[in-house]
Amino acid sequence: MKALIFNGSPRKEWNTHKVLNRAMEGVQEAGAEAELIHLYDYEYKGCVSCFACKRRGNDANGLCICRDGLTEVLKKAQDTDVLIFGSPVYLHGMTAQMRAFLERLLFPITTYLVDPISGRRIRYLKKIVPTGLIYTMNNDVEAMEDKQYPVLLGVNGTLLQMAYGYNEILYVNDTYQFTDYRKYEANLFDEKKKAAIRERQFPLDSEKAYELGKRLVRLASTYR
Repeated sequence: MKALIFNGSPRKEWNTHKVLNRAMEGVQEAGAEAELIHLYDYEYKGCVSCFACKRRGNDANGLCICRDGLTEVLKKAQDTDVLIFGSPVYLHGMTAQMRAFLERLLFPITTYLVDPISGRRIRYLKKIVPTGLIYTMNNDVEAMEDKQYPVLLGVNGTLLQMAYGYNEILYVNDTYQFTDYRKYEANLFDEKKKAAIRERQFPLDSEKAYELGKRLVRLASTYR
């Protein structure tokens, strides 16, 4: 059993990375091999809309035909049982690096075919691959809901569900942004309050990520 975990944050050893590390521990505890990939370590771009993966008789086999620093990562993703994606929220969305990655990963395995009997979209993959999507953000739960984040960010979960057959989303709210708030022009935030929330809530969210990792592996075992 294999799992790939993708860090869509440019920062290492910070909120997203730390939560993903905990998810990886859950994956390993459930008995699967796990690898964490930092997307910002790779040079690549998003989908270029060549539609080679949609041509009749194409031999793309669900893999983007564009060759760059992402190609080997995409090949790895084809041979895995669990996929977990993590991204901080920048300007009401996931990072550009994560979005570009998902374009390259998902479009080749998203079909334009509909079953004539059921009317449902036909999935390219014959198996179900459980996926998890973890968002970390500065917004608290109330602000997240006011900004319609479950709708805006939930679209990516819908795409993963459509492509792989299963998805869960974990929101990690009110995260600590800076190591020293005094160095930044950011009086919108109360550093003491943020620190208290981090001390109380972040460990709980990390445990949710751990349980998510375990749960996805156990679910994947039922589809083998």
